[in-house]
Amino acid sequence: MLQVAGVPFTEHQILKARDAGISEIVLATSFKAELFEPYLGDGKNFGISIKYAVEEVALGTGGGISNAAQALTGTGPVAIFNGDVLSHHDLDAQFNFHSDKGADVTLYLTKVADARAFGAVELDSDGKVSAFNEKMENPPTNIINAGCYIFERSVIDTIPFGKVVSVERETFPTLLANKAKVFGFVDTSYWLDIGTPAALLKASRDLVFGMKREFLALPDSDISSTSTVSGGSVIGRKAVVEADAVIDSSVLGDGAIVGERARLTNCFVAPGFSVPSDVIAENNFFGF
Repeated sequence: MLQVAGVPFTEHQILKARDAGISEIVLATSFKAELFEPYLGDGKNFGISIKYAVEEVALGTGGGISNAAQALTGTGPVAIFNGDVLSHHDLDAQFNFHSDKGADVTLYLTKVADARAFGAVELDSDGKVSAFNEKMENPPTNIINAGCYIFERSVIDTIPFGKVVSVERETFPTLLANKAKVFGFVDTSYWLDIGTPAALLKASRDLVFGMKREFLALPDSDISSTSTVSGGSVIGRKAVVEADAVIDSSVLGDGAIVGERARLTNCFVAPGFSVPSDVIAENNFFGF
């Protein structure tokens, strides 16, 4: 629910799913589950049906899929999104690839310069997954699991319900061992794991720049005419930037205040927090 370019990150994923023709979403929630439904509701405002599967005890990536799938009413293949990945990959093309291959599971994969921090995936000449590799010093490929899967319902049904299961460490290796048709759909368009504050800030900046804007000022924000805002910054609703302040590549939460002559670079300011005048800060987090 952290805002990226002015809206909760999950909203970006919901709109991506809707635009690909998906009609029903189940959000698998656990930590801070109570924050989602008041904002997202039943999905009517987004043109899609939204339901919620709350895990009282975190069930892992595989257990979470099994738990959420119980609330689905539609038929056909199911797209599964990691909650912390921003991508511009072609979801329609991934569905078509899945259908054309007659796949049981199709993973969205991307290429990175250095795969050591990720799980590297090996493919055969037909695009079928031949091996999953955990994080290692010398990965055999720079193709990685990018965090969007398409599952046939029959595969989801094989995941033990109500148990802690890792889809990466248990489900996928078991599928390969059982000769299931697991394919990799490689798409090298924009991809970002937003799992760190620095990456979250980059995601927000990238989306603002993608709008062809130098910064984004949300409704009722107040920016002094003598201040400077740049670098893909986001100024939250009812946030205030006072005289001669400089805001670069930063995000101000709703109702935040930045005092006169303050200079912020690569910073987050929490909603409602006041940064005093004359503060100079880089790579900082105010009010969290």
